[in-house]
Amino acid sequence: MRTTHAMRATRRIATLGACALLGLCAAVTGASAAATTASAATTRTTAVATNKAAAATTASAATALAPVNPAIDADGYLRIAAEAAQHRAARRLTEDAFIAMSREPGTVILDARSREKFDELHVRGAVHLAFPDITAESLARVLPDRNARILIYCNNNFANAPGPFPTKLASAALNLSTYVALYTYGYRNVWELGPFLDARATRIEFASAGAAASATR
Repeated sequence: MRTTHAMRATRRIATLGACALLGLCAAVTGASAAATTASAATTRTTAVATNKAAAATTASAATALAPVNPAIDADGYLRIAAEAAQHRAARRLTEDAFIAMSREPGTVILDARSREKFDELHVRGAVHLAFPDITAESLARVLPDRNARILIYCNNNFANAPGPFPTKLASAALNLSTYVALYTYGYRNVWELGPFLDARATRIEFASAGAAASATR
């Protein structure tokens, strides 16, 4: 009888030991998993820090590779553009005024669009100097008299002619860039066609390189 009790006691002890061992194993496994998660998080944090450091290094390198260019003056451009904007405010012409001025002796009509668009259609009598080609030398050749009256117009003056006059964003209208450029180079007698006119109905006369070529044959 005592042997049976002893055997049962032994089995209970063994069972308790096994449970304790299983609990210890689970605890060790959980601790190991937690450690693995913490390690992964540390790795991700390190990777993020490394990426940030790399980005900062790249930005620093880019800055280091961009020294001040004495041939580009952003502050000067903004200052002169503000002056030109004030000067331009009272020099925007109606359709009638533009036509009247264009007929007066000594007046020059300047078209600063591309050569392709100019050849396709332009205001009759206009001279061409594409905006990207405006320099002191080209202006001296095309507009030698800085005091001469200069009339300008651009894509955003004429509707319903998307081929020769594709409309730009209002803030990127070529008249603005052209006016500022002329002002910067010392031209003050500049006048701009103001309204947005229907190219099919305006009384301003047009010409094209094709028509001129046909007329000379």
